[in-house]
Amino acid sequence: MTSAPVSFDRRMLEVLVCPHSLSTLEYDAARNELISRRAGLAYPIRDGIPIMLAEEARSLEYDEP
Repeated sequence: MTSAPVSFDRRMLEVLVCPHSLSTLEYDAARNELISRRAGLAYPIRDGIPIMLAEEARSLEYDEP
């Protein structure tokens, strides 16, 4: 028996900001990440919970614009 994946509650975007730049975040449903364009970081979401730690974030430096 497998459990259904936990989805991210998009209403969280109203209160969450990037801990590095204090800028707003975008939700990338395809990669299940929160994107901070100003900081150039993508924060993973695991089990519906955003992991807002710089050491867990992925750099956007090499992504296409």
